[in-house]
Amino acid sequence: TMMGIIQGRVSLLLACLVVLLHVTYVTSVWYIPGAYPQHFDNEEPVYLKVDKLTSEHTQIPLSYYDLPFCRPTNIDVETADADNLGEALTGEIKQPTNYEILMKVNSQCSVLCNTTLTKAQIAEFRLRIQEDYKANWLIDNLPAATRKATEHNTAKNEETIIYESGFSIGRKDRAGKIYLYNHVSLIIKYHPIEEVDDDKTKKTVVGFEVEPSSFAYTRPNDSASVQKECAIPASTYLYLPAEAESINVAFTYTVKWEKSSTPWVSRWDIYLTMTDNQIHWFAIINSIIVVLFLTIMVAMILARALHKDFLNLREMQDKDEPGEEFGWKMVHGDVFRPPINPALLAVSVGTGVQYLSITVVVMAFALVGLLSPDNRGVLIESFLYLLVFMSCFCGYFSARNYKLFNGSNWKKLVLLGLFLYPSILGSIFIVLNIVLWEEHGSSEVKITTLLEMSFWFLLTIPLSLAGTFFAYKKPKTEVPLKVHQIPRQIPDQEWYLKPAVSILIGGILPFGAIFIELYFIMSSIWLHLFYYLFGFLFLVLIFLVVTCAEISIVMCYFQLCSEDYNWWWRSFLTSGAPAFYMFLYSVFYYFSRLSIIGFASGLLYFGYTLMMCTFFFLLTGAIGYYACLWFVIKIYSEKFE
Repeated sequence: TMMGIIQGRVSLLLACLVVLLHVTYVTSVWYIPGAYPQHFDNEEPVYLKVDKLTSEHTQIPLSYYDLPFCRPTNIDVETADADNLGEALTGEIKQPTNYEILMKVNSQCSVLCNTTLTKAQIAEFRLRIQEDYKANWLIDNLPAATRKATEHNTAKNEETIIYESGFSIGRKDRAGKIYLYNHVSLIIKYHPIEEVDDDKTKKTVVGFEVEPSSFAYTRPNDSASVQKECAIPASTYLYLPAEAESINVAFTYTVKWEKSSTPWVSRWDIYLTMTDNQIHWFAIINSIIVVLFLTIMVAMILARALHKDFLNLREMQDKDEPGEEFGWKMVHGDVFRPPINPALLAVSVGTGVQYLSITVVVMAFALVGLLSPDNRGVLIESFLYLLVFMSCFCGYFSARNYKLFNGSNWKKLVLLGLFLYPSILGSIFIVLNIVLWEEHGSSEVKITTLLEMSFWFLLTIPLSLAGTFFAYKKPKTEVPLKVHQIPRQIPDQEWYLKPAVSILIGGILPFGAIFIELYFIMSSIWLHLFYYLFGFLFLVLIFLVVTCAEISIVMCYFQLCSEDYNWWWRSFLTSGAPAFYMFLYSVFYYFSRLSIIGFASGLLYFGYTLMMCTFFFLLTGAIGYYACLWFVIKIYSEKFE
């Protein structure tokens, strides 16, 4: 019976929860960033590379050498290229430097270069320091970290150092004066691969800290004088006055090596604990309990209502009485009537299935450690490749549903599937890329990269056509009832059952399943934090699928009981409604959590957010649609068995 099926689903959900919680714990503590550690001998060169400059206030990344820092003399930094497509799209281009670093060789106050800043360069530094830009350096693909604070753990009676990624290029004091950080202390930690004398074994880099400072050297063009002054704690700082025509600056650095007991596989721990994990655990568990409770409650209410309907129906059948039909049973002749704009709905569902498949595969890669922070850009690159290869899913499921709707204009279906949503998302992306071009952001996509992306997009055409072809060859999905020729008149609906109201109500519960995790995801994107708790994210994805499916079924049942048989679009929109709340939450997050300045920065934020919400809308909409399709076929098959 229907009640038995739903109760079985609830029992299965409870059983899976225990397994998922275990998977969540294991995947959140077991982590191997990368597969091949690099071993160094004593006095072997260790290369420092620079990544993009980032700011929480502008969200426009800049190339490191857009500012007049010391450039390598024998290397053209402009020829540096991204390692993969994902890095090209995010502007993470690693460029070389002149820093001379040798394994386990300390150096004190080395001079990187002496330079003279012009008035324009001083103005550029002042602007970027006021916008709180941070430098991101790398050693052995490990980003530089800066000590942010120290917390005392009362339970363990120990001090815990809190780090943040990157370091500021300068500071602004309370009087409004701006100072440039022209000296850095590099604290590099190594771990010997064998427990023997350090001089007899190779080593791995397991830590990289930077402590920036501002030194106003009296004779910055004299390297010998600079080295003497650098060894003494500075009493004056390098002030950048706005009215200065030029300033002589010496950039210096100190290298200090420290032995560490941290193994290579755990060297990312300080970056992955930059957020409060206790709050994260509490928030996720609280969300799980609430969503699980609501899921069971919805399932039991639905099971009880349907059980009563089928019990009355069987009593009438046993007595061989025709009985009077009411509620959802009265629309049996119209419930499978094709929706309006069938091609648009079919393409929307097919695209949603494509996006859901991409999400599941990417999550699977992340759970096994293939998308670690050590492999920069791989997440976005994997997403784009899957977007291409899984276009066959879009073609297949679009055609299957279009065939179910008795559609005949196959050319229209194929064109919509190939160009509708890709053109919408692509147009937003191009507009944002033009903004980055105007702002000279390092994440602007070059013409060569755009041509490469266009080539990959061309591959979606044969793949989508192949999916459509195989779907067309399969028999049409069978439904238990035929559609009456004359449509039944739909009675007036209560206010809470009207489309707009019911869709918005239905979107609340699925959004409640993700909004806490959404905070951490948005923080990782806009506050430049690392996100690694893919076990949590996988669990949230499971609950999102369950809540979208069940709330869509419940709202569909109420709709059919009110004799409204136009459920096709309603099921898709109800399940996709969490995207609307997601956008509202992003607006709240923008004004409450971020300090973004400038029209271009705000446009980038809301543009990328709109793309994410569109992706989420189609993904969740497809879940609700297929849940309702299964539900409607099931209950009407039970009724007319």
